[in-house]
Amino acid sequence: MDQALLYLPFLVFLPIVFIFFKKICFPPSKQCRLPPGPRPWPIVGNIPHIGKKLHISLTNIAKVHGPLISLRLGTQLVIVGSSSKAAIEILKHNDRLLSARSIPKAVPRKSHVLERLALVWNPTCNDQWKSFRTLCRTELFSAKAVEAQAALREKKMTEMIEYLSSQEGEAVNIGEIVFATVFNTISNLLFSKDFMSLQNQGLKSLLWRMIELAAAPNVADFYPIFVELDLQGIRRQMAKCLKEMFGICEIYIKERRERHANAHNASSTDFLDVFLSNGLDDDQINWLFMELFSAGVDTTTTTVEWAIAELLKNKQAMKTLQQELETKINRNPIQESQVSQLLYLNACVKETLRLHPPAPFLLPHCATEACELMNFVVPKNTRVLVNVWAIARDPLIWEDSELFKPERFLHSGLDFKSQNFDFLPFGSGRRICPGLPMAIRQLPMILASLIHHFDWSLPNGEDPALLDMTDKFGITLQKEQPLFIVPKRK
Repeated sequence: MDQALLYLPFLVFLPIVFIFFKKICFPPSKQCRLPPGPRPWPIVGNIPHIGKKLHISLTNIAKVHGPLISLRLGTQLVIVGSSSKAAIEILKHNDRLLSARSIPKAVPRKSHVLERLALVWNPTCNDQWKSFRTLCRTELFSAKAVEAQAALREKKMTEMIEYLSSQEGEAVNIGEIVFATVFNTISNLLFSKDFMSLQNQGLKSLLWRMIELAAAPNVADFYPIFVELDLQGIRRQMAKCLKEMFGICEIYIKERRERHANAHNASSTDFLDVFLSNGLDDDQINWLFMELFSAGVDTTTTTVEWAIAELLKNKQAMKTLQQELETKINRNPIQESQVSQLLYLNACVKETLRLHPPAPFLLPHCATEACELMNFVVPKNTRVLVNVWAIARDPLIWEDSELFKPERFLHSGLDFKSQNFDFLPFGSGRRICPGLPMAIRQLPMILASLIHHFDWSLPNGEDPALLDMTDKFGITLQKEQPLFIVPKRK
């Protein structure tokens, strides 16, 4: 009897704990018509319903519950649209109300700080965000600016081709080569300097580490009450990476500030000059540079790697592309002005982005206030995702949706301007990828250069038909096994 009494406080306390967590995890939502979804578990919510490949898990859940679903991930409500109709509702009809950004807890900055520093990861579309967006649109991504950058991109293509020629007959990690090429292209736009060599890519590990940390499952994302505890040390690791990257940038920023101070007429030669001329402080410059590097490099690298893998597996598509390049370009070096005339090349890029969108959910949106989507209620501060991976493989939209068929884009009229919500690799609305004008120039240029100047094969005579096409979910949808291929100069 006495021993049984020892357990009495525990038995009384247990229901109280359960009720407490239930209120936190699943707050009452009277008259709140949430989208359907799997029944959440106590405390953990729907976390057990999702696997490592979130894009596949949520696509499968949508097949059961419909194109707009709601999930409880820990204490957090998440709503996911997995059809073009849902995408229109989220990115067009409710663009303003859903334009806030949900920030991963891995980012070691408070929201009010990011509101002053960030463009891509600004939590709101405030005046500072509008100012940064206008600055980038006019000085870096306008049609005039992108055209002026063509010579630099062509120069970097030449350097890449020369390096690959020196590796003829050897297996190369094509992702690493493209990564360094794109990284140096952006670093020259920003600083007029190469930040890494094609042989030595120390900065790559730093940037990829940051991307991995941002994508890592974080207890604090599911239970924000633990954010300051940083139970997994993710914020501390991210802070260390940011400090290292900012330290590199600050050397060049300091030098340039001194040059501006001593110059009577400091004309703009790169984007750092533009930032300084517009009065940005070091923290703002550091953060914007980090966003431009992280957003531009990994997405382009991943897409080119997937494109080459798909072309190796699909011999007829590779042959058709090679014939187009031989006919239109002959044996001459490719000029960027010619790329728009290469219809099959651009179709290959679009088909790659359809099958392997770099950001399968774009970046997370957040409701600034309650709104309606498809007759369901989205409460204020709810995280909202668009599953562009599911939309791009919807068999009701795409014939043979799982197959690589560039021909589908030859006469479709589909482009990247986001007016057709069946194809959204760069998003839409006010949060559309700001680097889109540069990306649609650079992606086909890199792919064309690689295919035009080299024949490619797998190491040790491996059969391309057996190439592993497994993907790995993260901030970007990377190929799980890096693509090692052997170049042979034409």
